[in-house]
Amino acid sequence: MTIAPEARTGTPETAEPALPAVVRRRLDPVDRRLDPYAWLAMGVVGLIAALLRFVNLGSPKGKIFDEIYYATDAHNLWRLGYEWDEKNNSPGYVVHPPLGKWLIGIGEQIFGYNEVGWRFSAAVIGTASVVMLMLIAKHLFGSTALACAAGLLMTFDGAEFVLSRAALLDIFLMFFILAAFGCLVLDRTARRRRWMRFIAEGGDPAGRGRASRPRFAVPWWRLAAAVMMACALSVKWSALAFLPVMALLVIWWEVGARRSAGVRHPIADALLDESGWFLVCIAIIVPLYIASWSGWLLTDGGFDRHGPAGEGLPWGISALANLWDYHSQAYHFHVGLHDPHTYQSWPWQWLLLARPVAFYWSTNDPCGSGSCAAEVVLNGTPLLWWAFIPALAALIWFGIARRDWRAGALLAFIAAAWLPWFPYELDHRTMFFFYALPMEPFLILGIVYIMGVIMAPVGDPVRDEKRRMSGAVVAGVFIMLVALNFAYFYPIFTGQSIPYEAWMHRMWLGNRWI
Repeated sequence: MTIAPEARTGTPETAEPALPAVVRRRLDPVDRRLDPYAWLAMGVVGLIAALLRFVNLGSPKGKIFDEIYYATDAHNLWRLGYEWDEKNNSPGYVVHPPLGKWLIGIGEQIFGYNEVGWRFSAAVIGTASVVMLMLIAKHLFGSTALACAAGLLMTFDGAEFVLSRAALLDIFLMFFILAAFGCLVLDRTARRRRWMRFIAEGGDPAGRGRASRPRFAVPWWRLAAAVMMACALSVKWSALAFLPVMALLVIWWEVGARRSAGVRHPIADALLDESGWFLVCIAIIVPLYIASWSGWLLTDGGFDRHGPAGEGLPWGISALANLWDYHSQAYHFHVGLHDPHTYQSWPWQWLLLARPVAFYWSTNDPCGSGSCAAEVVLNGTPLLWWAFIPALAALIWFGIARRDWRAGALLAFIAAAWLPWFPYELDHRTMFFFYALPMEPFLILGIVYIMGVIMAPVGDPVRDEKRRMSGAVVAGVFIMLVALNFAYFYPIFTGQSIPYEAWMHRMWLGNRWI
């Protein structure tokens, strides 16, 4: 088990043309084949994740925390095509795009307007995120063991677990951002393999003109990433921060591929070849985002649907003008959100778990004791989240020292998910811990990267075997401790009624967690 296996040569099994080992090592050194054992191992992890997320999904009863908004909005979207304010019996003014609520509503359509119905889609997406993270880890590191480690760490994370069992938007946002990252990584691999085939077939990257490049090919995985980002934006606008990061990563990877292949002017060549595809991606994202508002656009009862911004304009232009005005109002709401909240927290506190969010609280459920407490608290598994801090520092170090594109890509997505919130702290905008969820899978991949570094060979067979063994033990013990830590907090992740004293024992940071 290593983070970067030795370069392989072309074989009939891989169906790739033979080419010099040094070129392959530069362009595509990782063996990513999924054998039956890999599928079996990842399937077992996925099954564990599914069981944890679906068992007793309907508990606790009633709408917890912001389910009061999103479960209701989802119900009315499928009923009317737009959100409805049931309290005031008027069109609902909402500040998040509709896609996440459409997805929540799928479960309501299948199981009814009840707890299982409005939480079902989140559980599906939460489980699918675990499986997708394993597939991405396998592609990045070429190791089934490291892929399963990533899946187990997400399976036993309290933050992802709680949001997989609640009708909130953030689990969908995280899923689509992670999917976009996976598509970008696949695009990187596909584009580099094009260069390998080109060289193996006698192409000369150091030449001039069109003949010095591979034949034209549509970057399907890059376009798929654009589709995923359109979906992410259609859940929450905070996904916007990832778009420039993704564009820079693509250019960085394309320049790197050309340098590895021996192109004369890799930067100019990459910009000339790839800039047009960015316009295509924008042409995909914008219409798909607008399409997510189709229920509002194609009906007449939504908030501001026939507002003053569209007066006197043709039907289609009028609708878009009113949609733009609606977005302007929502934007001003977001930037002006300064209302104090009991469970608000600042971005610097998220990795510290300094202020979790209570989703549900009751002292009325029996527990076999004179004083009981039942709570659903949105909090990360402490051992895992506190381990993110040194892992992040190590990831930065290895990213610089090794100039490893994987570390750089993970750091870029962590930065996109985290850093944009810090300026809002200066403005005292109301923020919550669950805003950190989109960076969680990349932090987990960062820990797995460090595990791989610990086990990576150094060239001495005896030392390599010892490194693999000791690294596997360290990784295994860490995952086991995270699982035990998750099990300890499981009652307050799921709203189980326990003696008040037992509940207090789980408030590790005292009043900060109460």
